[in-house]
Formats: sequence, structure tokens, C-alpha cells
Amino acid sequence: MSRTDLLVVGGGTAGIVAAKTAATFGAEVVLVERHRTGGDCLWTGCVPSKSLIAAASVVATIRRGSAFGITASNVAVDFAGVTAHVRAAISAIAPVDSPEALRDARVTVLDGAAHFIGTNTVRIGENRLTFTQAVIATGARPAIPDLAGLDTVDYLTSDTIWDLTELPRRLLVLGGGSIGCELAQAFARLGSQVSIVESAKTLVPREDPAAAAALTASMVADGVTVCTGATAQSINPGAVSLADGRRIEFDQVLISVGRTPRTDGIGLDNAGVTVDDRGYLTVDDQLRTSNPRIWAAGDVTGHPQFTHTAGTHGALAATNAILGMRRAVDKTGQPRVTFTDPEIAVVGIDPGTARRIPRLRVITLPHRHLDRAITEGQTQGLTQLVVDRRRRIVGACIVGPRAGETIGEMVLAVKQGLRARDLAAATHPYPTYNDGPWNAAIGDVRSQLSGGLPSRLIAMLARARGILLRIRTE
Repeated sequence: MSRTDLLVVGGGTAGIVAAKTAATFGAEVVLVERHRTGGDCLWTGCVPSKSLIAAASVVATIRRGSAFGITASNVAVDFAGVTAHVRAAISAIAPVDSPEALRDARVTVLDGAAHFIGTNTVRIGENRLTFTQAVIATGARPAIPDLAGLDTVDYLTSDTIWDLTELPRRLLVLGGGSIGCELAQAFARLGSQVSIVESAKTLVPREDPAAAAALTASMVADGVTVCTGATAQSINPGAVSLADGRRIEFDQVLISVGRTPRTDGIGLDNAGVTVDDRGYLTVDDQLRTSNPRIWAAGDVTGHPQFTHTAGTHGALAATNAILGMRRAVDKTGQPRVTFTDPEIAVVGIDPGTARRIPRLRVITLPHRHLDRAITEGQTQGLTQLVVDRRRRIVGACIVGPRAGETIGEMVLAVKQGLRARDLAAATHPYPTYNDGPWNAAIGDVRSQLSGGLPSRLIAMLARARGILLRIRTE
């Protein structure tokens, strides 16, 4: 039996960051991964999907050429070439997350499945390993709905869609969240006839209705058949029947109805680690589980399932475990981005939630008033700032091109408690999409100065200044 200071179970983003952080502190670290390091983000999530979206965006740009007086014809999509681009992107990034890179960072990497056999012991194949502390970072996988007939269908998920060798002629997407919408729009732009079915009233139902409406309009323009407020009742190879009687035929179906944690089969009961009713590990604000020796990070915790969140929490869990600190998860500035066209980026309190809280106010700037959007013919977006009674920026939603880049400034504003006037006072380059938050903040400042006591004081100051100048010139 061997021993280590920190055991990390899972080699995705959370596990890799946790392991490297602990090794930096001088701890002896063992990371166990049963498949391949890099996790969903590298192999089936962020990297391949954004590579596919990039290829699809080129097609969309060419087809939009007529709006700029440019006519392009005979746009041909070589799906093999597209998938080669996706694989090339993965290959370019994979070395950063490889076992070799981890070993270079003084992390011992073991290939296999870890199974807890005690509160401080795991079995890996025929070997046993005891640990002083551990971080569970086993991630999540696509959830599969209880849908009549699904067992007869060779369906795809966000894990397996990358195995396609031919572009589907007709693609059905069940689920209109971020992943479903990203892939639906990309495949539609590449040439598939895409239908998307979402049981909620809107696509991306967690987002503000204005954001969902802008995305829906764009997807319809791309040829996607959008069915919202619709529930799949049964499915068979080739067609799905909806509860309202509609029938949609398909050649391939993508299941994208959420994700479920990978917590089964690793011996959590033996370790004294509890899970909630959804299967996620129960953790406190410091990411410690019910076993004080064991911590958790990433999608397995039930926190927002984003790569950036997993990385941040991996570092936090390792720091708390190795250094004995009590750093808590920061929930004030967690951003999220849906990488569709338009992109939807949100941080802090979203506008929909803010409208239900009397002390909060939403400032909206439609992008038809944004000069950069006008020059690019992308005026369907909007910028929304959420401010409290002290005019502090507590949330933002940006809908438009490169919204995921623009939201970075708003993450800082929310995190640092900046006020709208702080944002307005910072000169921004013109013309950019960052003008959206800036002009929204300027509008808020002007509204403060245009009425009430501030307005009267300014008017008095202006009159006094005028009198003083006249006296000096006489």
C-alpha cells in the first residue's frame, strides 16, 4: 500500500488545476484518470464545439454577403474538412492537459478507475492507495431522458456527436439549452435541416426573454425549425411524436436535455461522502464534502457547469486542502456564455431575476443604437446592466457578437462593486461592442443628473459660474 498527500480523482479541468496547484505547494500529488486527461472540455465540449461553430460561422458570413453588396454562390461544405479542423484544434490544445504535462508539474498520473474502500483509502485496479486529503473531480455526463422508444434509437449526445463522419441531412435536437442551441445552429449553417424541441416556453429558458427572442430569430433565419413549449412523447428510429400531435422526422437525433454527475460506482458510501437527491456531491462553501478529508470541484458538485468555474474551484479546493485555508466559493461574479449567434453572455444577477427585486433596476441599450453593431449589420442584440440603489453594477447581460469577450469587463465591475459612473468615467475605444455597457452606464449617469436635487444643484452652479464670469469681464 502506498500513500500520498493529495489524491485527485478525475483528470478534467477541475482535477488538473487542483493537482497542479497542490504540487506547486510542494505536496505529493497522485491524479487518477480512467479514460484520458483533459476532460469533457477538451474532447467533447468547449474545444470541439467552438471549432465547429467557427467553421459554421464562415459559411454564415459568406451567405450574409448580399447584405453588404457582395454576392457569393456555390458555397460548398466539406464535412470531412470541418471535422479535420475540429480534430486539429483538439490536437493543438491536448498537450497542455496531457499526462506528460502533469508529470512535468510533479504530479503522479495513474491510469485506472479509483474506488473508495474507506474514508482515506482507494483501490486502483489491484493496488491500494491511502491519502491525507482528496479532491473528487469526476465531472458530469449527458443526461438521458425517460422517453418511450428511446432504447430503439441510435441517438447522439454531446459526447458522441463528434463521431459523425457525414453531415446529417435531417437533425433533430431534443433540448434548447446552451449546448443544444449551439450545436443546432452550427449544423444548420453547415447544411443540415435542423429541428429543435424545447419543453420550456423559450429557448435558453434560464436567460432573459429578450435574449432568448434575439437568439430564436437568428436561428429561424438560419433555417432551424424551433418548437418551444413542446414535449417529446415518444420516439422511434426516424421520427419523434410530440405531445401536441406533431411528428418530426429525422435521420439523426441529438439528446441535449442537461447533464448528470458522475458519482456512481466510485464507492462514495465507503468514503462517507454524501450526495443530494440529484446525485451531486454535497459540499460546503469551502468545497469540503461530508468527509472532512475529501473535497470536490467541478461539475460533480452541482455548482455552475462551466470550465472556468471548474478551474477556479479546483484551485480553491486544493488550496484549502493543502494549506488548511478556509477560502469560500465566490458566487458574485460567475459569468456564463452561450456561444451562438448572437452570443449571450451573463454575469451576476440576470435581468429577469432583477425585475422581481424592487431594489434593483435594469438599464437596457438596444444595439440598434450601437454604432459598431450598425456598421456590421448586427443590430438585433442588446446590452443590459443591473444596478442596485447605490448604482453599483450587480449584473449584466450582453447579446451580440463577441458578447463573451465584452462580458469580461462586466465581471470585473460586479466583482469589484463598481458603480455605473465608474464605468462611464473610463474612456472606451470607438467603435467597439464594448461601447454597449459604456453607453448604458453613461445613460444611467445622465438620468441621475437630469432631475431632482442633482439637477437643481447643477443649474445653480452653472448660474453662479455665469455670474462670476460676467463680473470678471466687466
